[in-house]
Amino acid sequence: MELVINERQGIIVWVYSLKHMKTLKKQGLIHYVSKRMKYVVLYVNRSEVEAMEKKLNSFHFVRKVERSYRTDINMNFDHVLEEITQKPEEKCYENEVNEIG
Repeated sequence: MELVINERQGIIVWVYSLKHMKTLKKQGLIHYVSKRMKYVVLYVNRSEVEAMEKKLNSFHFVRKVERSYRTDINMNFDHVLEEITQKPEEKCYENEVNEIG
């Protein structure tokens, strides 16, 4: 038996009331609920995102539906440390050149 990993996409669902959480639980995996700001972070299969957005927008208790773009962001920060250390050296060199010339 082979392990198949499904690509997931986060959807932020802004609601008028949190009374209808049971309905949202049926649509996907609830990751986070903000009681104060009244939104829910819901994860669904990436292949079903567009259909799920339409379905969620059709509910009367949903204010707005947004996609989470976290999966599209490159989370590899190896090059950032190199860039940070190079920039101060370049600035120092530019200042020395400007002072001399």
